[in-house]
Amino acid sequence: MRCFANTLCAGLLAALSGVAARAEEAPRAPVAGSAFLSPELKAVEADEIANTGMLWIVGGEQLWVAKDGAAGKSCASCHDDARQSMKGVAARYPSFDTAEGRVLNLELRINNCRTRHMQAAPFAYETNELLSLTAYVAYQSRGIPVAVDATGPAAASFERGKALFNNRQGQLNLYCAQCHVDHAGRRLRGDVISHGVGVGYPVYRIEWQSAGSLHRRLRACSFGVRSVQYGYGSDEYVSLELYLAKRAEGLPINTPAIRK
Repeated sequence: MRCFANTLCAGLLAALSGVAARAEEAPRAPVAGSAFLSPELKAVEADEIANTGMLWIVGGEQLWVAKDGAAGKSCASCHDDARQSMKGVAARYPSFDTAEGRVLNLELRINNCRTRHMQAAPFAYETNELLSLTAYVAYQSRGIPVAVDATGPAAASFERGKALFNNRQGQLNLYCAQCHVDHAGRRLRGDVISHGVGVGYPVYRIEWQSAGSLHRRLRACSFGVRSVQYGYGSDEYVSLELYLAKRAEGLPINTPAIRK
């Protein structure tokens, strides 16, 4: 693990010092990470048969109608056909929840529904169950542009996320924008630095050999710069997720995306 961390840090420093070669000119406005994939991976992502992430969509479809909890309800008990009721929902998250008094992302909202309405135990982050349901809900919004509300009661969370994105952190003294704004389009070893927008999550990441949440990726970035790794579903990462969603406004949801 220490060897991996040293290698990753060395790669980051090389890219940010200008040693890494530019793969292509970075677009002026943020684009989805899919734009930086090889033609081969783009084809895999677009093919619902070849796209491994579709396995989680199938699992989520099954969970949608499965009754659970003391209330004896399923997601479908309240929301009927997800293809209709969930269309466009993922494009509006993270969103401020009045009952909770805080901003929730899609995963937290799903668990909130489970505990509040189904009287069922919440799913743990990164379990196949939560990844599958989140992916299935997000899948219903494919092609719909992101349009989150970062005003009113969500404004404080948005500002917190903005600060996390733009302030230096960790032992390497780096910040998110340094990679995903200043150096987007450059190569970092075998990959190309994207704009860091989360329109394809949960994604199937080849490195993980599994689907994973945006918070898993954020924790990996925190680890890479030797900074604090906040908990899954933490206010810090939800705030950063809201800021990233606002940066991605207008870009279409494309869950399940493929990443290296």
